[in-house]
Amino acid sequence: MDLVAISPSDEALLLDLLNTTPVIDGIVHDGLADSTAAKAWMRAHGIAATKEEEAALVEARSTLQKVVRGEIGTKTLKRFVADVRLRPVVDGDGLDWRLDVEAGATGAARAVLAWDALRISSPGRLRPCANSECRLFLIDRSKPNTARWCSMAICGNRMKARRHYRRARSADA
Repeated sequence: MDLVAISPSDEALLLDLLNTTPVIDGIVHDGLADSTAAKAWMRAHGIAATKEEEAALVEARSTLQKVVRGEIGTKTLKRFVADVRLRPVVDGDGLDWRLDVEAGATGAARAVLAWDALRISSPGRLRPCANSECRLFLIDRSKPNTARWCSMAICGNRMKARRHYRRARSADA
């Protein structure tokens, strides 16, 4: 049985987490390397700004990036959801599911559950940017599922310009 128990903010959390290691001017930057920046990032995403949460998020990010790139298998994500429990809660609109996670790993668990929800509901739509020099990820929301770049204005334009340059150069030779 496929059960999806995340909110749209969890999907945003996942993509934002995956994209905290951008390449700027040819150098990989880690948006969570500085503890102050990491705590601000966690608070902005509704995660308790603790050392345990920070460590779990950094580890989950690295693992999720490798899983999405196809470098490692999905079984490596087990440790982030091993203690997760879903609790049914009756509210005014019906039944809802609440996430019960051991303190210190809520953000990591939410990110992994969001990854799984995308795997179920939108298979193949979460992927790395096709620019080999870029480390960002995208969720393809286009109808034909053909988006290749994290940003058409940046990576898409660069890749198209490079192809054009190569074709023009080879035609001159």
